Amino acid sequence: MSIELTNFDEIDFNHLYKEQKKETTFKPKSSSDWDKKSVFMNEKVHNSIYNKEFLELLDLEGIETLLDVGCGVGNLSLKLAPKLKKVYALDYSSKMLELLESNAKQKDIQNIDLINKSWDNSWDEVPTSDLVIASRSLEVEDMKSALTKLDSKANKKVVLSYKVGGSFLSEEILDVLQKDIVKKPDYIYLLNILYQMGINAKLDFIRSEAKTIKKDSFGDFVDSITWSIGSLNADDIQNLCTYYNEVLIKKEPQEEYIYWAIISWDKRVKLS
Repeated sequence: MSIELTNFDEIDFNHLYKEQKKETTFKPKSSSDWDKKSVFMNEKVHNSIYNKEFLELLDLEGIETLLDVGCGVGNLSLKLAPKLKKVYALDYSSKMLELLESNAKQKDIQNIDLINKSWDNSWDEVPTSDLVIASRSLEVEDMKSALTKLDSKANKKVVLSYKVGGSFLSEEILDVLQKDIVKKPDYIYLLNILYQMGINAKLDFIRSEAKTIKKDSFGDFVDSITWSIGSLNADDIQNLCTYYNEVLIKKEPQEEYIYWAIISWDKRVKLS
């Protein structure tokens, strides 16, 4: 029996990414969604193992300027600005940028310029920078287009992070809900798309603290789940209520982590 082999270059990984992105249970958030979440994020994201491990992977040799795409409230921009001449902080949530500006003033950081744009906007007026980062912000419909934008704005280097595994909910919670979900496209798509763009990227992995699923109230617990997968029906709520009361509140707290792929390429290094 003969097996027909497909040439790697004939596989359109960006098309496959877009098809899975259309079908995934985890839908992208709007700028207004993130506006509403901004105060909560500002309380949570500044002191995280994620920031520490992300920054440890950055090599700032020869880097004077930074474009932080999806900067949020500035958990990375604020830490990098004192080491650089200029930081451009880009986000489509105006409330996130307002909080970043307030955070910068409190720290007397004066070299951050704010840019209120989305992935879908024209970036013609966005300055190029030595280093471009996109930290946990690549929720896009067309990955190749987004990666092309990042690369076009980088004079020297690009570093991005992307969730490993394609789901923000644990298998335990999904079992409770008795739901079959369609996961998001995983990080391997990005590596393959970059390869087909002629970019040989480096891969590392870092951690962030898992969301504390043991909430102060059942309402908070449900809110954390609907944020990830949208509305729940009456049966879903009942199943979660039973799990919350009979299992979750009796659990001992445990240190749990989410893993992120760190994908980077240095335009100063040519790989054959």
